[in-house]
Amino acid sequence: QVQLVESGGGLVPPGGSLRLSCVASERFFSSATLAWFRQSAGNGREFLAGIRWGYGTTVYADSVKGRFTISRDRADRSVYLQMNNLKPEDSAVYYCAADRNGDFGLSDMDYWGRGTLVTVSS
Repeated sequence: QVQLVESGGGLVPPGGSLRLSCVASERFFSSATLAWFRQSAGNGREFLAGIRWGYGTTVYADSVKGRFTISRDRADRSVYLQMNNLKPEDSAVYYCAADRNGDFGLSDMDYWGRGTLVTVSS
């Protein structure tokens, strides 16, 4: 069972930046995808960004395109989410997830972290 552990959340003012990290307990095959989701109070879990473990190609939700950047370090078994120009509506619990078969959908993910809280407020 792969374990994912997120870190890097916290309180940041509007317009600020945060970098989230997610470390996996095991290495992934090149076919795997890693992704970031978030969930705010009263809402469902939302896809934000994903990256293919092998080639490093990325996909983004329109809501974060141009502000968030996903990256990975295969040697460190880590995936990152750089978040810039944060807005109060970005406040949520952010989750790292992994799929062994190369998909990005919420229901496709095989492994989930426990999440890290991001609060954007002045």
